[in-house]
Amino acid sequence: MIDRKRFRRITTLALPIIGGMTSQNILNLVDTAMVGRLGNAALAAVGLGGFVTFMAMALILGLSTGVQAMSSRRKGAGQYDRVAKPLNAGLLIVIAVAPLLSVLLVLAAPLFYPWLNDDPDVINQGVPYLQMRLAGIIFVGMNFAFRGFWNAIDRSWFYMSTLLVMHVSNILLNYMFIFGKLGAPELGATGAGLGTTVSTCIGSFMYLYLGWRHARNQGFLQGLPPRQDFYNLLRLSLPSGVQQLFFASGFVATYWIIGLVGTRELAAANVLINVTLVAILPGLGLGLAAATLVGQALGRGQSDDAEQWGWDVMRTGLVLLTVLGIPMWLTPDLILGVFIQDPATIEVGRLPMRLVGLTMAIEAVGLVLMHALLGAGDARRVMVVAITTQWLLFLPAAYVIGPVLGLGLIGIWIAQGLYRALQAVLFWRYWRGRKWANISL
Repeated sequence: MIDRKRFRRITTLALPIIGGMTSQNILNLVDTAMVGRLGNAALAAVGLGGFVTFMAMALILGLSTGVQAMSSRRKGAGQYDRVAKPLNAGLLIVIAVAPLLSVLLVLAAPLFYPWLNDDPDVINQGVPYLQMRLAGIIFVGMNFAFRGFWNAIDRSWFYMSTLLVMHVSNILLNYMFIFGKLGAPELGATGAGLGTTVSTCIGSFMYLYLGWRHARNQGFLQGLPPRQDFYNLLRLSLPSGVQQLFFASGFVATYWIIGLVGTRELAAANVLINVTLVAILPGLGLGLAAATLVGQALGRGQSDDAEQWGWDVMRTGLVLLTVLGIPMWLTPDLILGVFIQDPATIEVGRLPMRLVGLTMAIEAVGLVLMHALLGAGDARRVMVVAITTQWLLFLPAAYVIGPVLGLGLIGIWIAQGLYRALQAVLFWRYWRGRKWANISL
């Protein structure tokens, strides 16, 4: 059982994070439902393009982990005038790197996208969608740096409120540009990419305003960060960014493997993944809360308390995600039918959806303890576990099971469940081992 005060502390920090992240992916599901009206090719194009975008941004997104770990330590240690210095360093890195990265990737998109899927309809709709998304890398990078900061200093309500504005804007803009409503041009799948990028830009300006209003006394935009802050931020962020790069690349490789099975399977997989992301977001939000609680406890010099926060948050996530998995097991057709019109595609996705429901508890353990380790600064070991289990075990198994042996989407999803279970076990062992308690930032 979790002490009532500790449970209240967990929920006070995690609920705004969960609310914001859940709103994000619920609205992503609305996007998916909109694009689903355009057919299987558009649905596959947007799903594949979304993960390619995540892969392209992964190294920059790792800055969120570094900012959160450093800022939470400083808050725990009472160094209030230095709490926002890691955020300043993160924003400067994004501004220096992201524009050039966007230009290079936008130009390269027509060249590499056909390697991922050879269906002409998917390529024709996927390339311009991807280019629209890649144009917004700078805004996504800034937003993730701010996410790490607000969560680190117990102001996750700022994160949630900004996300709500962003994603309500995204729904409106996507409706306008996908279907040509309210005087906007009808751009189809490309309109979904444009709407997402513009809404992300809106979020960046909101974060800058909130930072100027509420974080100047903590060092926000108050001079250049010291060189040591850049060094520590990169030391923490690069392993996390590399992990996310390989994770996103692994998802793209998974889409490629599923595409070898068939376009119908690829369309079903896009819906399965988006629904799964909504369901696990409470676990991810709790993981981010665990990272903050662990970092603040270590900043106070209380490693035993930091360990207990990891276990307490994990137990909370275990109960919550198990409950959320029940509808996937009991009513898979009802969930799939919201996004898929083709009965044959629903049939393909039914058993994988039930499997997702059964493995939600495993996701809770893995997500929370992974982020607890990241909050303690143990990013390198998390990176090694995540990359090796995905790339050396899951992806080769998925290729053999799906296209080669012909076991289809359900075979691939069984392999994925097993690899996620192995990750959860390893993170459990590392958290119990407590080597993370000796990491200094």
